[in-house]
Amino acid sequence: MSVTNASLAIRGARVLALDDADHDWALADIVVEGGRIAAIGPDAVRDWPRPVARTIDGRGLLAFPGVVDAHMHSGIYSPLEEDAVSESKAAAMGGVTSSLNYFRTGQYYLNKGGPYRRFFPEVLKIAQGRFHVDYGFHLAPMDRTHIDEIPMLIDKHGVASFKIFMFYGSHGLHGASSTQRDFLMIGEDERYDVAHFEFVMRGLQKAREAMSVDRARQVSLSLHCETAEIMTAYTRIVEKDKSMKGLAAYHASRPPHSEGLAVFTAAYLAHETALPNINLLHLSSRKAVQAALMMADVFPHIDFRREVTIGHLMLDTGSPAAELAKVNPPIRPREDVEYLWEQLLAGKLDWVVSDHACCRHETKIPKRYFGNIWMAKSGFGGTEYLLPALVSEGMKRGMDFNHMARVTSWNPAQRYGLNRKGDIAPGFDADIALVDPAHTWTVRAAGSPSTQGYTPFEGIELSARVEATFLRGHKIYAGGQVIGTPIGRYLHRPTA
Repeated sequence: MSVTNASLAIRGARVLALDDADHDWALADIVVEGGRIAAIGPDAVRDWPRPVARTIDGRGLLAFPGVVDAHMHSGIYSPLEEDAVSESKAAAMGGVTSSLNYFRTGQYYLNKGGPYRRFFPEVLKIAQGRFHVDYGFHLAPMDRTHIDEIPMLIDKHGVASFKIFMFYGSHGLHGASSTQRDFLMIGEDERYDVAHFEFVMRGLQKAREAMSVDRARQVSLSLHCETAEIMTAYTRIVEKDKSMKGLAAYHASRPPHSEGLAVFTAAYLAHETALPNINLLHLSSRKAVQAALMMADVFPHIDFRREVTIGHLMLDTGSPAAELAKVNPPIRPREDVEYLWEQLLAGKLDWVVSDHACCRHETKIPKRYFGNIWMAKSGFGGTEYLLPALVSEGMKRGMDFNHMARVTSWNPAQRYGLNRKGDIAPGFDADIALVDPAHTWTVRAAGSPSTQGYTPFEGIELSARVEATFLRGHKIYAGGQVIGTPIGRYLHRPTA
């Protein structure tokens, strides 16, 4: 029997099983067979009818369902063939077992335009055999051709989720731009604007209407909610105001009401097009979350899901990371961070992700521009700190462990069609993260397998650490090291 299919038992762990009873097993065994959870309970090993090939001592550890990091970017600043390897290693360090990566045509990524029927098979070919965790992709319809391809992408390639970058109409990845068509690599007769967003929604809803109800509920649209015109105007103002610098300046240049306004637009378009499954990505501010909650009340027939990143929960504009923490939407002041935590604890935010985008130091900001927030690229990695940071900070704030498991595993798995992921329960993939909730350590970039070489989380003291990560019963991370060759599988969604 191969290693991946061999029987495994984890004994005596505190197991966070998200069944109907929202079970928190204080002391339980997990039996794995054929890469799936076979049994769970206080005496699961004793009662198992066959010998267990491997036994792992889980005493003193939390057994979380493997994290579904539903918002990652692989291949944006480095070739996909490189990122797939190194950044999935970082994911395994963070207890991640499923990585969902946003991808699109245009500059960055593969730096190609054209239809997805030609583009996406190349993505899949490059990715195959390189990921250390299971992986899938969200795709962004950038032109009319892509809208027409939505049914094909769902049926043939198992892409069940799509994305709109709302600010790309006149604002580039890093700032104002007058060459958006070149950046997006779309035709002369194409416009990437609100009307395009509407037609994306109509195209996706048309595809959903041709499906079964159960399948359609797992097909959704995600939106990066910022308003290009607001950001462009405020960037001009802030750049002239020499009193503002660093993360505070970037926050002011992309003000929170830019997020709120975009949420309103997205919500009304969803109502207009009858598209019920909307994901509002990386909400970063009080105004953004309040707008999202308001729209949920106004349009109760729309199933809004609200996302937050670990970066926006852990960092604020006073962070010593400065331009290394530049990201879209920006890192916000402390009062916004506290509000995000308040809403997360109240159950108003649905999942926590990394928004991991490995941007090496020399790419992030050349040495000659150190201290200049405007010259830095946007985005940074952090998937390796997702679960330990959430557990560490969450414990301080009274967040229960099952709630942590829901927002890192169950909720995104259910939304994005990963029907064998997100829980420790019989029949589910044996994706497990063993966490020591009493292991204090300090974040150092040198300890990460990511090729980024720095982290905005540098020097932060965490009180929990992932001790081991299992993918389908195979140990892929332990003792601070990634183990073995890549065994990640493509997640053709919905995954039965």
